Parts: sequence; C-alpha cells; structure tokens
Amino acid sequence: MPLPPTVVLVHGAFADASSWAGVIRHLHATGLTVYAPANPLRGLAYDAAYLRSVVGQIGTPVVLAGHGYGGAVITDADADNVVALCYVAGFGLDAGESLLDVTSRFSPMPGPDPTVAAGLAARSPGDPDSELYIRRERFLDVYATDLAPRVGRVLSVTQRPIARGALTARSGPPAWARKRSWYAIAAADRMLSPTAQRFMAQRMAATERVVDGSHAVVMSRPDAVAAMIREAAGQCDDHGALY
Repeated sequence: MPLPPTVVLVHGAFADASSWAGVIRHLHATGLTVYAPANPLRGLAYDAAYLRSVVGQIGTPVVLAGHGYGGAVITDADADNVVALCYVAGFGLDAGESLLDVTSRFSPMPGPDPTVAAGLAARSPGDPDSELYIRRERFLDVYATDLAPRVGRVLSVTQRPIARGALTARSGPPAWARKRSWYAIAAADRMLSPTAQRFMAQRMAATERVVDGSHAVVMSRPDAVAAMIREAAGQCDDHGALY
C-alpha cells in the first residue's frame, strides 16, 4: 500500500501551534495525518534545522505548510521527503533575502514599528538577542481584525515573541525552487502586505488562492486554508511525487 502524505504545519511569530487547531480539524476529517510542532522562533537557521530534524523522522512523503514567519522556515527546511510547500500569508524568501528585505519594499508592515512592536530582554545573560512581541492594545488591529475581540485579547496575552535577529537573518537556497508550491494570500492582512504576498507567490510560480482574511487567516478561515493544503496533498502520486 502506498503511504499517504503527512502534513506538517509550522506556525509563525506571535502565535503557537494551537493557531492551527481549526485547520487540523478539517484535515483530520479527511483522514490526513498531521503534525504541528512548536516553532522555536529563535532565528531562521536554528528554526529550520529543528524543523528539518522533525521532518526527517517522518517515514512518509511530507507536505509542509508555513504561516507568516513559518513560511521562511519551511523555505529553508527542505528534506528529501518533502513533496510540496504551502504558504499561508507566509514569507517565501529567496536566497540571501531576509524578512526585512521583503517588508521594506511593501507597505504596510507594522511589525518593527515601535508603536506596534515592543521589545523584551534576552532570555538569558549569555543570549545577545532580544525579542519582539506585538503590543497588546494593537494586536487585534494589526494581526487579527477578523477574529472576535474576546479571542484577540486572549491571543494578545498568549502570543510567543520572536528573536529580533530572525528579522534580518538571510535565507538559504529556497525549497520552492525545487518543490511545487501553493500560496494562500490573505487579502485583508495588515501584518504582511497582500501585495508582498502576491509578489512572493508569483516569484515561486505557486498555485495561488486568495482568501478574505487577516494575518490570522489560519484561525479565521481554517476551511479555506485546509482546502488548499488538501489540494496539495492530493497531488501526490503513489510514490510521493507530484504530478
């Protein structure tokens, strides 16, 4: 019996793996096996190496899906058993490119704005890197405009900060240059400009899906996101290759 693909979901900055809960329910309903590991958010090289180790332990073809910064991580975490990439309002970086290289070319991108993002001290005295999080009073407005206010308030409190150095880390050779890709463009995103998303999707020749959602589209439109991932998984033949 051929092995069906496994879906691995990678969350982005200011969130955790539970952000994929609705998507996971939809994927489970169609019989797909799903993993949603914790993205360390320590820096691109570190996070990609961790994800690569997770994927390498899965004995089936893998469809990688990344949201936001998670897109940059799946771009750098290529492995032999990865057969497709799914970007959800995600960073599909090119070789030598950083997150800030992309966001500085397109607006709006309020993440580094001091009125939106605030800094935290390094986790330990030996760690030179500080962390960024979204100010609680701005979280709903810039990250999750299409979620209920009560939900946004909880997310603002439970958000996971990202190492500041992750914004300027340079990407390696992109996996999307070798693997077929899909891209869900969040049309109402205020964190990562939809224009930037469209640029990255077209650059990688991805199959595009436009979704009416904020940056929190994995939570506000899990049905649409899951449908795109199912489409990617369904393109695998009996040997895990795409056709």
